[in-house]
Amino acid sequence: MKKIKKTPYIWLISGCSSGFGREIALQALSAGDFVGVSSRNIKDVKDICKKFPKKALPLKLDVTNKDEINESIKKIKEAFGGLDVLVNNAGYGYLAAIEEGEDEEVRNLFETNFFGALDLTKAVLPGMRAQKFGRIINNSSQAGIMANPGTGYYSSSKYALEGLMEALDKELRPLNIAVTSVQPGAFRTDWSGRSMKRTKIEIDDYNDHVKERINMIAQIDGKQPGDPVRAAKIIFELSRNPNPPDKLLLGAGVLNTYKEKLEVLRKQIDDHEKITLSADFPQRNS
Repeated sequence: MKKIKKTPYIWLISGCSSGFGREIALQALSAGDFVGVSSRNIKDVKDICKKFPKKALPLKLDVTNKDEINESIKKIKEAFGGLDVLVNNAGYGYLAAIEEGEDEEVRNLFETNFFGALDLTKAVLPGMRAQKFGRIINNSSQAGIMANPGTGYYSSSKYALEGLMEALDKELRPLNIAVTSVQPGAFRTDWSGRSMKRTKIEIDDYNDHVKERINMIAQIDGKQPGDPVRAAKIIFELSRNPNPPDKLLLGAGVLNTYKEKLEVLRKQIDDHEKITLSADFPQRNS
């Protein structure tokens, strides 16, 4: 990466009504940065903007609405003169066995978690390219790197975003724009509470192994080990990092389980190496 831009920075953060979005906004504002504090219901962020009247701009933003995306970016540029950091935080969970997934609900999930982040990112890129600097931070999930029963649809929306943003980071680094996807483990946010949807379809065959995990997710709400304030501080510091990572795990739980997954994957690769190599054309001896 090239030299970083002088602070203060100008931010746009989606989904600031609660959880990570709210805490990241407070971190940036407390550091003296300017922030477009957005939410689908602007009343949910009025308290933040009242606390920082000269640096916080309340924005009504549904990331599935392209008109609201464009209007939000326009207002930020008019108020603060540009945009340096985008945080794709808006999103929600959906619990269902794969067979129980409701078509409309699944499509709505992708419209927010994947296409919403994509549309918002594409909208800020012209300005970042013009100023030859930018930071794009995606609040992904441990579900974006590990899939489990009951959260397959949520995982697939995050896996899709992870793949997109990994490619985007490689496209943008030469332009002095960095993309980082953050994978939090279990944190005390509203994700497993009011930000969670659950299928209305129930198939008895999944009661034991899938429903058990779904119920566990609901039961740990408010008891998760992850601290959103500590995580927000780490995410804020990514904006100041001259060479931020393209991926960052947050929390001991996701770290340990992902290491276990990598060990299993490596063993599977090693166990089937001969079969893997046998798929190529035989090499001729020279």
